[in-house]
Amino acid sequence: MTDSFSALSLAHKFISENVKPGDFCIDATAGRGNDTAFLCRLVGDSGKVLAFDIQQEAVESTNALLQKEGLDKIGRAILESHHNMGLYAEKESVSCITFNFGWLPGGNHKISTRPETSIKAIEAGLELLKPDGVMSLCIYYGRDTGFEERDALLEYFKTIDCKRFTVLVSQFANRPNCPPFPVFIYKGR
Repeated sequence: MTDSFSALSLAHKFISENVKPGDFCIDATAGRGNDTAFLCRLVGDSGKVLAFDIQQEAVESTNALLQKEGLDKIGRAILESHHNMGLYAEKESVSCITFNFGWLPGGNHKISTRPETSIKAIEAGLELLKPDGVMSLCIYYGRDTGFEERDALLEYFKTIDCKRFTVLVSQFANRPNCPPFPVFIYKGR
């Protein structure tokens, strides 16, 4: 199996094809900061990236990574639930929002995203996306957590207004265990 066909690498390819310098992006689940840094590099010095996480460890890890890589003037992580991202951005002002549902890499698997706040966060994000904006969602599930959230998200995606958005769910059919999978949402004009 090659890295070029992981959920994350496919998500990064999708994001890089849709984000340009000067854009405003949101990393709704900061984690260790890798996606936040990736977005910062794409938007460049003229852009802006906000990241959210409910775990202090994730916020500190993300901000430390941004500072280490010289990206802290472009992006920052905030200790806040992703479903409150609308408090930090105007409607139709965001080019890209990215999510990694599940748990903090290397963290406690008992602390993970939950369907009730994750769906609220997606709904908030859909309103923040500008026309032609995109959302990338990687769904990690398995082990002790995630099946309930995975199932709730898959049902929720079916209810998103097809006149305003296109939702593409990509699942790996021939991977063992519980492989994470990407979901891509496009907002129309």
